[in-house]
Order: sequence, then C-alpha cells, then structure tokens
Amino acid sequence: MEKEIPKFGTHEEIQFVGVSELEPMEQETVQLLSTENYAKIKRAMKNLTSLVIHVKKYDKGGERKKYSIHLRVICPTATIESCNADDFELPRALHKAFNDIKEQIKHKFHSDVTRGKIYE
Repeated sequence: MEKEIPKFGTHEEIQFVGVSELEPMEQETVQLLSTENYAKIKRAMKNLTSLVIHVKKYDKGGERKKYSIHLRVICPTATIESCNADDFELPRALHKAFNDIKEQIKHKFHSDVTRGKIYE
C-alpha cells in the first residue's frame, strides 16, 4: 500500500489558487519558492494559521505571459494581504509578492529590532 504524497508539499497551511492552470515547470517554481518563503514568514509571525497564494496568468494579444500574484497571510490576530505583484517572469513576481508581505508584517508587528535601545 503506497502512501499518497500531496501534490504541493506537506504544508496544509499553504493554499494554492489558480496554480492548476500553469504549466508543470511553473507549478514547480511556485511550489518551491512558496515553501521556501513560508518558513521565513512563519518565523516572523509566531502564530501563522495559513498562507493563501493566488496566481493569475494573463496572455492576451502578445507573445509574453504576464503573471499576477496575490498573497494572504492569516493569523488569529490579523489578516495581511499583499498588493498586486505582477511581472512577466513568474519567479520575479513571486519574489515581489513575498517581499511585500514581509515588509507589511514588519510594519504591522514592529518586528524590526535594528534600532538600539538607549540606556541612561
């Protein structure tokens, strides 16, 4: 009896929307980059519930395809959504979306500790 392996990793917390419309190599790229960045987001937010990745592909009237990525991070205290990150290259669009969501997490939870404390 073989154990069935989920198509997109072992994380139940990551939900993919619209990835099935992509080509297999593009699906692998989305899966690889999202699981890599999921660990970083989980470290920044201690009580992460789920991550929703919505991928749209536009290929109207030209040779190049344009990708649009929307991310939503859900935790009990807040829901954070990335703005519209789009690009003609899928990895670059994913990196833009994940960098945007990381900046929003830093802004919302003030997790940036680069400023030193002043002791008197």
